[in-house]
Amino acid sequence: MSEERTFHILVINPGSTSTKLSLFRNDREVLHQTWSHSMEDLKGFRSVAEQADFRSHFIDRFLGQKEIDVHIFDAVAARGGLLKPIESGVYSVNRRMREDLVSARFGEHASNLGALLAWAVSEKVGCPAFIADPVVVDEMEEMARLTGFPEIRRKSIFHALNQKSAAREVARMLGKPYEDCNFIVAHMGGGISVGAHRRGRVVDVNNALDGDGPFSPERAGSLPAGQLVELCFSGKYDREEIFRKVTERGGLVAHRGSNNFKELKEAKDRGDNQARLIYEALVYKVSQEICKHGATLNGQVDRIILTGGMAMDTLFTRMIRKRVQHLTQVEIIPGEREMLSLALAVLAVLRKEMEQKEYV
Repeated sequence: MSEERTFHILVINPGSTSTKLSLFRNDREVLHQTWSHSMEDLKGFRSVAEQADFRSHFIDRFLGQKEIDVHIFDAVAARGGLLKPIESGVYSVNRRMREDLVSARFGEHASNLGALLAWAVSEKVGCPAFIADPVVVDEMEEMARLTGFPEIRRKSIFHALNQKSAAREVARMLGKPYEDCNFIVAHMGGGISVGAHRRGRVVDVNNALDGDGPFSPERAGSLPAGQLVELCFSGKYDREEIFRKVTERGGLVAHRGSNNFKELKEAKDRGDNQARLIYEALVYKVSQEICKHGATLNGQVDRIILTGGMAMDTLFTRMIRKRVQHLTQVEIIPGEREMLSLALAVLAVLRKEMEQKEYV
């Protein structure tokens, strides 16, 4: 039997104040480094795209310090940004994608840099550049988009990369193709998204970017419409301030002044009653969001999957399990897993287990 071919994949994951880099040998991470960027470092850039050369400098430092022979790269994988709605998959970085990200046609976000940085490396090295399952993956059923206002339609913006990766891992545990499974997946991090996965497609999910669904460390979550309208027209806030309250300054930030979930738990453990109430309310809201998708999937749920950084808290997941286990068994896949998820997705393309797609 011939030995399995070894593929080398450089993974790039830009965050709002960080640039994460990893080198994978097949599915094993062999090198990793995170560069942190202060607000002072970034304040001179008028747009996210203008940061590309600044961030590229750190990639060059990483490759130089680790004395990596860039000619071993078989591919560069990057976190996808705000693009037009697309189906799940691995996409080659092409001119149309780069134009949409540079112009921020569909919105500004640090993840827009991913494809731009990957393309720059691929041009130097001569290997392909890819993104996988960006936040704009849209497989939502038409009835799920409707609201009580024809001019307002629900959007699919969620943690597609980690949700899909965790779902595929649980499918492997069950010995079944992901496309044959029905899952409810809750990604719990700075934002919280809960998706109904029906036979490989996320047919309904809350818009985690705009704060829909459960409140989270940073997002306000779904709010009573009438009271939100009153707040918007109270004269206390302008449009930008309201939007920031909903997407960045809600949830734990609004209640506690910090988005640190670990600090909330520690305060609860010290006897802080407000912290205990918020902690338990988070459990309550996530559990409610999970349970509503029992109806989405007609009660046919193979597993409930809890993932993301908050899933590392065993008490938190145990309390959610208690509320939702009447639906089906609960699996825990803790952590963000973004670097691994990107590497696994691109590795599947390199091994010809999955077809690459083109952004058009």
